[in-house]
Amino acid sequence: MTSPVPLPWSTGVRAALFDGLAFWFPVACAGCGALDVDVCEGCRAALAPRLRRRDLTPGVEVISALEFAGPTARIVRAFKTDGRTGLARVLGVALAAALAAAPVGATVTTVPASRASDRRRGYRPVDLLVRRAGARPVPLLRMTRASADQRGLGREGRRVNMAGALTARAPLSGAVVVVDDVLTTGATLREAVRAVQDAGAERVVAVTLAYTPMRGESISESEVIDT
Repeated sequence: MTSPVPLPWSTGVRAALFDGLAFWFPVACAGCGALDVDVCEGCRAALAPRLRRRDLTPGVEVISALEFAGPTARIVRAFKTDGRTGLARVLGVALAAALAAAPVGATVTTVPASRASDRRRGYRPVDLLVRRAGARPVPLLRMTRASADQRGLGREGRRVNMAGALTARAPLSGAVVVVDDVLTTGATLREAVRAVQDAGAERVVAVTLAYTPMRGESISESEVIDT
């Protein structure tokens, strides 16, 4: 028996439905609010990676793809807090550039979020970003205790909040790349690095999608990798 031929009006009905949804729930650029596009051309240009490399801890560097400011910050927030998971595709392009600067063949893992954060969002933002960047994240780390939300905490408060909060799931070896979304004070990444080093990783590199510049901070040309 042959498959039934779709009714000629079905396409028109679907188009009318989508038009109606677009009228009541218009798509807006996550970076500037321009209508009818997820990310406009101007904001997409702001997401072009300009890698920054600097020391996170002695012997461990962190590579970041974007500065967390302006349209980039708004797009990342929309992805993380507004549930706009489709933005992972465009953000993943920038993260892929940072991952490409990490050791070849290293195991890629992500900084785990709290169970409450996972339940609230319904997805894991950093894992999704890594997959959209073309890598496969391996869950090497787990939370050992609940920690407070890092937002609103100062540098020392963040350090104390994360101290001892992570551990590796099993003994490790070889090179490991630890990925997080935004580098602020570095407290979370340092804790993740400590955990994989304690588990036996021989070389560790940290990678973030973006970094938050400190007040009055200037970036020397030697810290920037042109791409």
